[in-house]
Amino acid sequence: MAFNFDQRIDRCHSDSLKWNKYSDRDVLPLWVADTDFRSPDCIIDAIKTRADHGVFGYGSRPTGLIDAAIARFEQRYQWKVEPEWIVVLPGVVSGLNLAMRTFTQPGERSLSPSPIYPPFRGAAKLAERDQIHLPLTLQSGRWLADFSQVESQLNGSERLLLLCNPQNPGGTVYRRDELEAQLAFARRHDLIVCSDEIHCDLLLEPGLRHIPFASLSEDAAQRSITLISPSKSFNIAGLGASLAIIPDATLRARFKQARYGIVPDVDILALVAAEAAWRDGEAWLQAQLDYLRISRDRLHAAVNALPGLSMVLPEATYLGWIDCRELAVASPALYFEKHGLGFSPGRDFGDDGFVRFNFGCTHATLDEAITRLRAAVSARA
Repeated sequence: MAFNFDQRIDRCHSDSLKWNKYSDRDVLPLWVADTDFRSPDCIIDAIKTRADHGVFGYGSRPTGLIDAAIARFEQRYQWKVEPEWIVVLPGVVSGLNLAMRTFTQPGERSLSPSPIYPPFRGAAKLAERDQIHLPLTLQSGRWLADFSQVESQLNGSERLLLLCNPQNPGGTVYRRDELEAQLAFARRHDLIVCSDEIHCDLLLEPGLRHIPFASLSEDAAQRSITLISPSKSFNIAGLGASLAIIPDATLRARFKQARYGIVPDVDILALVAAEAAWRDGEAWLQAQLDYLRISRDRLHAAVNALPGLSMVLPEATYLGWIDCRELAVASPALYFEKHGLGFSPGRDFGDDGFVRFNFGCTHATLDEAITRLRAAVSARA
């Protein structure tokens, strides 16, 4: 079956957060992490069928989605998840914030990798909790945690370790031994681990596979909250349906108690879309990955051919983490914006010397962005 990822869909006059940011300027939006691709027909058809019913009252527990998720996790990851472990949420970000508020108290601290997707930092700030930043260092072309740099900062008040696998913005897919190191650190300091695995379907490097943190061992499972969703993989982030998978009954009860009356149930159309994605979207997903691999390789080659810029090859996601420190500009994001490129600023992730490039776009848009990137760098000469 053929899928057309080159199709240009005009999002300029829609409700798109991504495209409306620069609606009055000639700036390509390459920032927030959604793609410009039409979602697969299986999702659109499922939403239409549900809409044709015409009644949209309160929904019950979405057993169809839960069954689809359980089957998928066992088939893809050999991870057996029980239905009662699953808490359905309207987004991974709400799960991050719930985990922070549930498993740390005032005066207690969390640890977060850095650089990292901004809500990891935001969850601590909003909850008024201190957070230790766990540096990710470049090791053989991959961004990996360096626990030795934080051991001396620990004082016993730490309760929660945040993990992002695959890593956003660096694109690292963690190997088993690297996850085991995360687990050993968590065990040593008696930490709960909240693992954001929203990009788990978006593996670009052939031969790699995603390993859920909770699948490592019984100890990993019983100290973990796994946040997962089809939203990034199938471009349905605007609908919002996610799962928190919490094997330990006590942790799960605390988490559910914290969400009552604050975090709403998930929209019934979002549940329909998520179930359709995981049940019937595999062919579309694989075609999208083939398309994104071409985009990734094209962007990687172009960036590393430019003076002052460098980028490691992301193993997963549709996000490029570009090192601009040798470009010698005060704010790379603002500099590139003046040259028609709307990137996510590195400072939001913890390092203002970088920008994040969303290459989840058509190849035509990518080629235009690369042309503008070359012009912007040439203007520094």
